[in-house]
Amino acid sequence: MLKLFNHYVPSSTILRLVFDAMLLFVAVVVAFVLQARVDGGLVATVVPSAFAFAVTMMILNGAVGLYRVGFGSDFRQVLMRVGLSIALSVPVAYGIFQVLPWGEFAHEALELNVIALLGFVVAVRGFTARRAGAGVFVKRIMVIGTGADAAAVEHALTHPANSSLQVVGFYPAGAGDEIRVDPKQIIHFDGNLLAAANHLRVNEIIVAVKERRGGAIPLRELLDCKMAGIKVLDLSSFFERVRGQVRIDSLRASWLIYGEGFRQGWSRTLVKRVFDIVASLLLLVLAAPVMLLAALLIVIEDGAPVFYRQERVGLGGRLFKVTKFRSMRRDAERDGKPRWATANDDRVTRVGRFIRKCRIDELPQLFNVLKGDMSLVGPRPERPFFVDQLTRDIPFYAVRHCVKPGVTGWAQVRYQYGSSVDDAINKLQYDLYYVKNHTLFLDTLVLFETVRVVLTGDGAH
Repeated sequence: MLKLFNHYVPSSTILRLVFDAMLLFVAVVVAFVLQARVDGGLVATVVPSAFAFAVTMMILNGAVGLYRVGFGSDFRQVLMRVGLSIALSVPVAYGIFQVLPWGEFAHEALELNVIALLGFVVAVRGFTARRAGAGVFVKRIMVIGTGADAAAVEHALTHPANSSLQVVGFYPAGAGDEIRVDPKQIIHFDGNLLAAANHLRVNEIIVAVKERRGGAIPLRELLDCKMAGIKVLDLSSFFERVRGQVRIDSLRASWLIYGEGFRQGWSRTLVKRVFDIVASLLLLVLAAPVMLLAALLIVIEDGAPVFYRQERVGLGGRLFKVTKFRSMRRDAERDGKPRWATANDDRVTRVGRFIRKCRIDELPQLFNVLKGDMSLVGPRPERPFFVDQLTRDIPFYAVRHCVKPGVTGWAQVRYQYGSSVDDAINKLQYDLYYVKNHTLFLDTLVLFETVRVVLTGDGAH
């Protein structure tokens, strides 16, 4: 895993991105040369546009999920997303190559570019989706512990499957440990921890035992492993790196206080505010036709009002009114009692179900962003009734209010729609990761992931 701007990215993903971009760049240049028989001087002018096309397609391929961990396990999903990538390549190629000085070559070269892209995506995705991380790129991991936490580590590495990380076994922390893992994977080795790690060619050790005192964890032996160049991680750091979440069940206040992250400063606030204003204005201009159509359909099906405003909890616990397109019946809460919205809520209208699935109902919140109550990216704002309940029931829940709530967020693109306290706990773990590591890079990544969710329907409610 590589840490880019405070966010962890699998090294295999970076390698695939670089390799795919180079392959596509070469394919486009060759297509122009073979089709147009251009001279050396003209090739030099083709190169920048070929580079722009390759980079743009890598960004779009990432947005549709071609580089997500676990991609390739479902063949139908592969076909759908590869097809979507091909469809997106046509307008991208047309837009880039039509502005070049050699317009007479654009239409002929475009066909070859799309064919080259098709072959590139199918061949590369078919190979790397199954072979990514093979050989020297696999990190061999030993887990200290055999209980529930150790089982959770194994589950995190296999759901979805991560071929660049391999669990070689579980090293018992003590004789009386419970066993919640496959007994065949428990390591029985005559020697100390370092000797076992060297014997199994271990690259990393994950300490999956919460109790750190009383001799349950071989601290001296772990120090020897670290001095020998083997990375040692605790549960909180492991889940933060691999799953992009801060786990509540393994979290301690000292880790929040003394660890890295959770930095709030004027420079970050200024950059985020400028980004919010510019991006919101641009999105409002682009989305104006869609918003007008949505408003018209709502009125036709269920009458006015088109919007609804609801009190939510924002930065520092301050209350504000959020604005959304109305997706439920006008009498959705006629008894006045707040209720969780569910995935198949019978209060949702037909138009409301569609605009929810496509996230169109969230677009009016861009006005909240311009006003300063919200940000484009951040934890989703909840109603005061639920915030009071969740703050009582969930440790560290109030930490999410130290940044502005967002129209979209890390939890929204990483976890399905939530409608219970358990779902709130899972989403909070992603929110805490965002609060700890938020940067402009992570905000941009969340926006691209939001595009993927809208295009593919993943996690739609």
